[in-house]
Amino acid sequence: MTRTQSQALGNLGNGSKGSTKRNNLILITYRMNFQMFLADGDDFMEDIYVSSLEIDPCTSTNELRIFVGTWNVAGRAPVGSLAVDLEEWLKPQDAVDIYVLGFQEIVPLKTRTVIGAEDPRKATNWNLLIGKALNENSGCPWLTPMLNPISSYSYHYVRNPGLEKRASFSAICDNTRMRGKPITQHRHHQQAVIGGSKYKLMASKKMVGVFISVWMKEELVTKYSVSNVKVSSVACGIMGYLGNKGSVSVSMSIERTSFCFIAAHLASGEKQGDEGRRNHQVSEIFKRTSFPRSAKDEHNLHPLTILGHDRIFWFGDLNYRLYNLEDNLARHLIQKKDWKALQEFDQLRREQEDGGVFQGWREGNIEFAPTYKYSSSNCNRYSGGVPSRSGEKQRTPAWCDRILWYGKGVKLLSYLRSEIKFSDHRPVSALFSTQIEVNKSSNPRIFSKDTIVPNIMPPEQIGTSGNYEEGKATLLSLIVKDKEASSIHTQKL
Repeated sequence: MTRTQSQALGNLGNGSKGSTKRNNLILITYRMNFQMFLADGDDFMEDIYVSSLEIDPCTSTNELRIFVGTWNVAGRAPVGSLAVDLEEWLKPQDAVDIYVLGFQEIVPLKTRTVIGAEDPRKATNWNLLIGKALNENSGCPWLTPMLNPISSYSYHYVRNPGLEKRASFSAICDNTRMRGKPITQHRHHQQAVIGGSKYKLMASKKMVGVFISVWMKEELVTKYSVSNVKVSSVACGIMGYLGNKGSVSVSMSIERTSFCFIAAHLASGEKQGDEGRRNHQVSEIFKRTSFPRSAKDEHNLHPLTILGHDRIFWFGDLNYRLYNLEDNLARHLIQKKDWKALQEFDQLRREQEDGGVFQGWREGNIEFAPTYKYSSSNCNRYSGGVPSRSGEKQRTPAWCDRILWYGKGVKLLSYLRSEIKFSDHRPVSALFSTQIEVNKSSNPRIFSKDTIVPNIMPPEQIGTSGNYEEGKATLLSLIVKDKEASSIHTQKL
């Protein structure tokens, strides 16, 4: 570290020295766990790599526990008897602060459901069932989550300062691209949640069969500043733009930490080359998922894209299969419970290693049997096999249902599957411990990274270079570009 860098750091921590220089600095917290200090003018530009938590005296860190679950329900309706299975899967307990649940195929993927109008009743019924599972057995009244059923399939939490014990839900602008043209839908509903519920519905979004539902402890909704709750959907199925495949995402900020949750359903198929279609859809979801700012956001500049967030969780029926493995050998390894040997053929892991998708993302160690495909006639065994059974699809078992994450300050506590025999998939869940930054005092000179660089890509997405100056120039151009974009947007408001 140079003398100039050391002096800059010293001045930031000392209120009596270097105050003039310090006031010319903007602190930028950047995803790659370093911070840079940019001086007004062209006389100073140096890279300083430090931990944000070490030098920012205005924040403290608190722990949250997040349950992330994914389940392909094979087009089956949420019948009342499913409540018992959901309770077993979710295991409501005080240790979990936020539940994030992603579902696939909550409607049959038929022509009329794919190209027809959305049916909001499906999402409402699932939310009713989830709310009952989370709240009823915790001693909280839960006759129904809403006084009147929400008729929209897309809504999010909005804090009402005058009614701290009431949650207000409203549909938001959903910028969904169909046939290359943005379609904006507005639906507004104000609904009240019965007081005393342990978990509140924070956001929910349905696109054909893909569905996401986010719930947070009532006490934490009051304790922390929860803001910028937004949803987005990307349809990338048939012809690249129909909703039989794609994603629904939720963006939200808790205090100074931003979260993004992406529930996805990717292309099926176990033929050679099908993994390329899945990789392409992941790329499309990254490019087309957006959380636009509105006039109501004022100067609260939340992340615009997936990679602009601090903590990112991607989960769903990703449909990656076992690569170049004979069906009978796969079943033999499953019978032996040799998960390590089986993972050598896992397509997603191989694609990550080869740089095809999700570079730099993390997943827990898989120590459970493949979650797909179970027989419809006998839910205790996989479909197909030798001898082949009449009417059954021949599918090599695979870990289609996955949960990944990106970002610092996240610790995996458990990664497992449940034995609910409701569909041809088994549900998968992960429990995380994560840190959030909480404001201790206000300081107008300090901005979060999203104020200046809301959507800087991580290094593996930008690309690497042996030339340091070239890399720095690329980073600077991105920062300047995003800063100018933010300034223009603010002027328009």
